[in-house]
Amino acid sequence: MARVLVDLLAAVLQPGALITLLVLAGSIVLFVGGWLAPELTGLLAAGLLMAFGVLDKSEGVEGFGSPAVITLLGMFGISAGLMRTGALDGVRVLLSSDAVRSPRRMITWMALVLSPVSAFIPNAPLTASMLPVVEGWCRRRGISPSRVLLPLSFSIFIGGSITLLGSSVNLLASEVSKKSGFGEFSLFSFTPLGIGVWVLGSLMLVLTANNLPDRGTDKDDLLADLSSSGYLTEVKIPEGSELIGQSLHASRLQRRFDLDVLELHRGEERFLPPLADRTLMLGDRLLLRCGREELLRLQQDHTVVLAPMPEEPIRPDQQNNQQMVEVLLGAGSTFAGDCLRDLRFRQRYNVTVLALRRGNAVLRERLGRVQLREGDVLLLQGPKDAIRGLQESNDLVVLERLEQDLPPPNRKRVALLIAVLVVALPAFKVLPLVAAVLLGMVGMVVTGCLRTGEILRAIRLDVILLVGSLECFSVALQKTGVAELLAKGLLHGLHAWPVYFALVAVFLFSTLLTEVMSNAATVALLIPISGELAQGLHQPPMAFVYAVLFGASQCFLSPVGYHTNTMVYGPGRYRYLDFVRYGWPFTVVMTLSVPFMICRSFGL
Repeated sequence: MARVLVDLLAAVLQPGALITLLVLAGSIVLFVGGWLAPELTGLLAAGLLMAFGVLDKSEGVEGFGSPAVITLLGMFGISAGLMRTGALDGVRVLLSSDAVRSPRRMITWMALVLSPVSAFIPNAPLTASMLPVVEGWCRRRGISPSRVLLPLSFSIFIGGSITLLGSSVNLLASEVSKKSGFGEFSLFSFTPLGIGVWVLGSLMLVLTANNLPDRGTDKDDLLADLSSSGYLTEVKIPEGSELIGQSLHASRLQRRFDLDVLELHRGEERFLPPLADRTLMLGDRLLLRCGREELLRLQQDHTVVLAPMPEEPIRPDQQNNQQMVEVLLGAGSTFAGDCLRDLRFRQRYNVTVLALRRGNAVLRERLGRVQLREGDVLLLQGPKDAIRGLQESNDLVVLERLEQDLPPPNRKRVALLIAVLVVALPAFKVLPLVAAVLLGMVGMVVTGCLRTGEILRAIRLDVILLVGSLECFSVALQKTGVAELLAKGLLHGLHAWPVYFALVAVFLFSTLLTEVMSNAATVALLIPISGELAQGLHQPPMAFVYAVLFGASQCFLSPVGYHTNTMVYGPGRYRYLDFVRYGWPFTVVMTLSVPFMICRSFGL
């Protein structure tokens, strides 16, 4: 034991290995702490490894031109073409059918239909497309969205483990495995395992359908019953208002509108409750929590006016032809981290932000100063054309289905044909996958299924930067011998364990690490180490690579570990612990079952 530790310490103190370990440790801290966006952390790590000479410039940036990144670029375009042409309308119709009458039945259909679809379409666009459909069904049935939105996320990322195209993490894992010398994946390499995970996950989704919280809703309108869910808005006391000179208690404002006054702002001063006896003055701003109907009544009442951002005055001629809609800050939104005032939101989109909701939490800040996060839900009001234009934004997901400028219906079949060819040609080894995807993306444009500008909007730059930059980790871990060193340390503790329990340990560690940092980072860091560990145990490296891949793809315990969880967090009005309570049975079952399936698959 002592000899092993001495050898490890001597090897770690080599300059290249030491720098790699320090960069690795710093990156993990940044991934977990969230002080930098994941893609910026990846770029920082790549830059540092090149700056200190661990990697040369070609090794540091080769990930951005890898087949995984190019394939991912093409898949964003192809999925956008499928969405725009309505190729998935059959799925939408099925989920919104009158035959789906209960949350359990909705969850069953999501598991049976959406999971297989997500095996070929990136998770984030599919989630964004299905959110309005599922929310509309909840609204019509008077069912709380919290009863079905978390299963929506789970069913989509469970299905993403069926084929190579199901997730950006799969593509990254294939590239990392190839560079580490363990071999790359084909389109259907792990499909038998993925189908087993899908069947098991589907059973769990159906059996646990009653374990979800009920956060409440209104029978007629999802937006109408928000007084208890934390909608936030500001009003201003205008000249001539009857409130001037009165106290809140005397004005009976709270009783008249069924609202809560959370704060009072007067110039640079901020007053917190109790506010009942404080005298109101001209220009005071009140921070309110209330429902949609109260917001509408406030607009019609001359005693208060909705308070715009300071630099964004609302013109009187904008009161007509207005529509109210909820939008979600989706995964990878560039608005995350900024506030509405700095974004000049009204000038950019010609809409007014009326309120903000973050999960089930009540925010006690002024609207213009709230720092936005992924998963936030904004209540907007604006002209119909402006609302319709929001559908073109990659930063926002409109949570109501609106009419849009679609191509002729015959393009639906063309888009489906292109998608089938993209899958079939590599499956029969007629074309490499990356070539088929690039040709498919161009085909979407040539056939009129997609415009060139829409491809650019569909590409998730944050995902591309993250996947491209993280490949440098695997290169550095292999080049400096750090992967082998860490594997030797693990081997000393696991060498006497049965293979099944070693796989359980790798799977569980991958899953827990994914809950607190990017699943892409988990794959990039652990695949080189797990492959070396497998070789030390005289086992097939690919078995341990699969344990990392499937572990990193199963994020059941956190709203931030996987982007689809983040996307349903706000619309579902979930609390953080809802994920833990609902997700822990999935984690336990998958941790025990997936390694067993891997053992059976490899004959271990």
